[in-house]
Amino acid sequence: MATEKKFSVVGTSTLNGKTKVRFANDSMRVKILAKNGHENINLVNLPHEMQKWEIGPYLNSIEFAKGDAGIQSDYIVKKNPAPKQEATSPAETVVEETVA
Repeated sequence: MATEKKFSVVGTSTLNGKTKVRFANDSMRVKILAKNGHENINLVNLPHEMQKWEIGPYLNSIEFAKGDAGIQSDYIVKKNPAPKQEATSPAETVVEETVA
């Protein structure tokens, strides 16, 4: 099951040659990443708090999704699919009858 957490900042950073996606709730996360030796830090403020399954499609819709970052946003989509809608089948539909 996907997490229900919401994030307001997302991006990528490289540490020891490995580029990874970073999720945060404050753009000041850049300072912490830089302090810990991360390079090529690229964080984006989201228009509103989003869950991970919403972030991938958003990144694909903006300039951020070009090049290596596009690969990362595709990874987000793959690992965090949208929750499935619960469909009601006709057998589950309850019909109330009124007696006159």
